[in-house]
Amino acid sequence: MASGKINVSVENIFPLIKKFLYSDHEIFLRELVSNATDATLKLKHLTTIGETDVAYGNPVIEVKIDKEGKKLHIIDQGLGMSAEEVEKYINQIAFSGAEEFLEKYKDSAKDSGVIGHFGLGFYSAFMVASKVEIITKSYKDEPAAHWTCDGSPEFTLVPSDKTDRGSEVILHIAEDSLEFLEESRIKELLTKYNKFMPIPIKFGTKQETLPKPEDAPEDYKTEYVEVDNIINNPTPAWTKLPVDLTDEDYKKFYHELYPMQFEEPLFTIHLNVDYPFNLTGILYFPKITADLQMQKDKIQLYQNQVYVTDNVEGIVPEFLGMLKGVIDSPDIPLNVSRSYLQADGNVKKISNYITRKVADKLKSLINENREDFEKKWNDIKIVLEYGMLSEPKFYEKSADFVLYPTTDNKYYTLAELKEALAPNQTDKDGKLVVLYASSKEAQHSYIEIAKDKGYQVILLDSPIISHLVQKLESDNENLTFARVDADFIDKLIQKDEETSSKLSDEEKEKLKTVLETIVPKEKYSVQLENLDSKAAPFMITQPEFMRRMKEMSASGGGGGMFGMGNFPDMYNLVVNTNSEIATTILATENEEAKTTLVKQALDLAKLSQGLLKGEELTAFVKRSFESIK
Repeated sequence: MASGKINVSVENIFPLIKKFLYSDHEIFLRELVSNATDATLKLKHLTTIGETDVAYGNPVIEVKIDKEGKKLHIIDQGLGMSAEEVEKYINQIAFSGAEEFLEKYKDSAKDSGVIGHFGLGFYSAFMVASKVEIITKSYKDEPAAHWTCDGSPEFTLVPSDKTDRGSEVILHIAEDSLEFLEESRIKELLTKYNKFMPIPIKFGTKQETLPKPEDAPEDYKTEYVEVDNIINNPTPAWTKLPVDLTDEDYKKFYHELYPMQFEEPLFTIHLNVDYPFNLTGILYFPKITADLQMQKDKIQLYQNQVYVTDNVEGIVPEFLGMLKGVIDSPDIPLNVSRSYLQADGNVKKISNYITRKVADKLKSLINENREDFEKKWNDIKIVLEYGMLSEPKFYEKSADFVLYPTTDNKYYTLAELKEALAPNQTDKDGKLVVLYASSKEAQHSYIEIAKDKGYQVILLDSPIISHLVQKLESDNENLTFARVDADFIDKLIQKDEETSSKLSDEEKEKLKTVLETIVPKEKYSVQLENLDSKAAPFMITQPEFMRRMKEMSASGGGGGMFGMGNFPDMYNLVVNTNSEIATTILATENEEAKTTLVKQALDLAKLSQGLLKGEELTAFVKRSFESIK
C-alpha cells in the first residue's frame, strides 16, 4: 500500500477549486465524461498507428447511479493507468496527460480529437463529492490501481483486482449535492453537455420492440428486448463532409439540435476549415421574428464535440447571433474550466472567416436559385441589413445578394435597381432618387401617386432602414433615398417642367393666411404648391431629414447626437392651388363654413397618413355624417 500527499502548492486547493475555479458545479459530469472520452480516443489513436496491438473493439462510456450507496460511476474502456501514471497524472494537480500525449504524438495525433485527460477537469469531481475513487487498469500488461481521496491533500493508492482495461471513477456524492443522484438530473446534464461526444455513452437500458416474424400467429404478442440506452450521437452532421450530407440530413440534424422547433430552416451553411485554425460547424437561417432579442443565443459552441456554451459573442459576428446551429473548434481559447471564452487573436480570425463564409454562401444561393432566394428574402433581410451596418467585410460583399423589393413584388440588387430606375427617376440635377415606402398600407395613396407618374417604389420596412439608407447614400455618388410621403411627388423628383397656378399671387397669399389661421401651427407647416388639378387637394408629408434623424435616434443611431429623438413630430401640409377645394375655400364668405371645410380637408389628409385618432377621429366622423344628412 502506498500513501502520501498530493503535490499542490497550497493546502486548501480543494475548497478553492470548489468555490472559484468552476462557475457552475454541474459541469463536473462534462469534465469526467470528457476525460473518459479522451482515454478512449487515445487508445484508438495508438491502435490506428500500430503503437499497440490491443483490440480497440467497440468501447462505450457508462454512467451509472447507485442511489442507495449515494455513488455516481463513470466507466470507460480506454487507456487506463498504471499506479505510476496515477501518481503522475492524478497527484500532480494541473498536469495534463493530454498535453503530454499530444506532444509525444504531435505529428499523428493532431486530428485525434483528444480534449484533456485527468488535468484540472478531474478535480471538478470534488465540487459534488465528499470522496472520489479511481479504479484503473492500463492497456499495458501492468497491475491495476485503486486511488482514493476524501477532498483533503491526503490520498491512498493500493493495488486493485480489476481485470479489464480502462478506468472507473466513483463519486461519493456529498450531502449538499444529492440532486446528482437523480436520474432525470443526470440525463439532463448528459444531454446538455455530452449529446454529441464521439464515443457512445450508455446511461441505463431501454426496451426495443422486436420485429414481428412473418409467420407470426394471430395471437402473437409483441416482444421486447433490453438494450443499452445510448444517449448521444457520436457522429453529428457537422463532423461529416458536406458532400456526404443531403438537404434532408441537414434538416434532421436541425431538429435534433432544436427538438421544439417545428419550422424548417430557410438556408444551411456548412463551415469546414483547417487552416489557419480548425473549425467545423453548421449554421441555419431560421425565420426571423420581430423579437430579435428572443432569437439570440441559439448557436451552440463545442470544443471537440464537448458542449461549452451558447454565448458565442466574439466568435460569431453579432449580426449572425440570430442564426441557429453549431460551431466546433479546438482552437477557440477557453478559460481553465472551459466555461467562457478568453480574448485571443484566433477569435477575430474565426469571426472574420464566418462572416466571409456566410457572404459567399448567400451569393451562391442567389445565383443558383434566384426565385427561391426572393421568396425567402423577407424572412432573412433584417439579419443581412444589420450585417451591412455592423460588419464592413460583409458590407463589401453584400451588393451581390442583398435585395430591394418593390411594392409590386419585383426584386432588385442595388446595381439592378440603379439600372431600372435611372431612365425615369433621375432628377434635373442628375441625381437618382430611390422612392421607398415603409408600409404598403399606411402609404398606399402616396405609392399610387408615384406609380401614376411611372415611378417604382421599393419597400424598406426594417426598423434599421434609416441607418442603412444613410450608409448607402454616403457610399454611392448621386444616389438619394426618399420616403414616398416625404413630400409631394414632383418635389421628390424634380424635373425641369413646372406647373403654373390658376391662382394669382394675391389669392395664394390670402389662401395661406386663411389656412394658417385654422391649421395648428405647432404641428403643421403650410406649403402652397402648383400641382396637377387631379392631384390630392391636401396632402400631409413629413420631411425626410427630420423623420430619418428621429428614427435613427430612436433605434440608437447617429441621430441621437442631435437630441432629435425627443423632438415632436412636424409635418408639412401641402395644399394644391389648382384644386377645386382651394378655390372653394377662397370663395367661401361664411367663417364657420370655411373653418369646417378646411378642417374636413385636413382630416382627410391626416386620415390617409394614419394620423387621425382619438377625439379628432370622433369629431371627423360626426362632422362627416352631418354633412350627408
